[in-house]
Amino acid sequence: MYILIVEDDDRIAEALKQTLRVHGYESNYVGTGAAALTRLADAGLVLLDLGLPDLDGHEVCRRIRELSCVPVIVLSGRTEELDRVMALHMGADDFVAKPFSRYELVARIQAVLRRAGGCPQHAADPAAPAPVSPETSLPEPELHGPEQPPLHVGPIRLDPRTRKLFVDGSEVHITRKEFDLLAMLLEEPGAVMERQDIMCRVWDENWFGSTRTLDVHVGSLRSKLGHTEWIETVRGVGYRLAVPTAAAHA
Repeated sequence: MYILIVEDDDRIAEALKQTLRVHGYESNYVGTGAAALTRLADAGLVLLDLGLPDLDGHEVCRRIRELSCVPVIVLSGRTEELDRVMALHMGADDFVAKPFSRYELVARIQAVLRRAGGCPQHAADPAAPAPVSPETSLPEPELHGPEQPPLHVGPIRLDPRTRKLFVDGSEVHITRKEFDLLAMLLEEPGAVMERQDIMCRVWDENWFGSTRTLDVHVGSLRSKLGHTEWIETVRGVGYRLAVPTAAAHA
């Protein structure tokens, strides 16, 4: 199965190629809409970014659909409803908002290819890789083993076994990613955790898109912990856990 990647950011395109290769798909990429329109003949699926330098991605999608029934998955940081609706109206088969994980992307590729099986030009290829099941895909790393004792810093108590957070004895509800992020910071209070290390461990080593999602989760955690000083920003490097003065003397 050959997948055409239409993406003008070389870093993202290369990361996509690597992920697709791991899951058994051959791929190549072009950086413009015009180039994409000349490379459809051998493509079994197109991954299309909307922000291209020459043509708007919606227009590229429309022209692809005029030329071919090849499945198209739009990958874009534009997450407004209008952008999603327009992409689907122009002929896209799916829309995946950036940032996204490789597991979601591969699952969506497999789903679109299953639906495209009725098209004679893109019927299922017997040589195509088998669907990646949870048993065969690379599992996301577990941050904590079941026997790990609770983590304590000041009034904070994090229990990896029950995945619950307590502050001053009261339970505070946090999301799964917030839990994993806080657990990583609690492992070495005061130590600086680099942004890239956090993204690779808490999210995915092949996470695509901006790391701004980390800043959003940090902001949410600060609010839930009751003191913005709990998580200190180390400019240009990352974050570290620091006990606020008020909490230390509480």
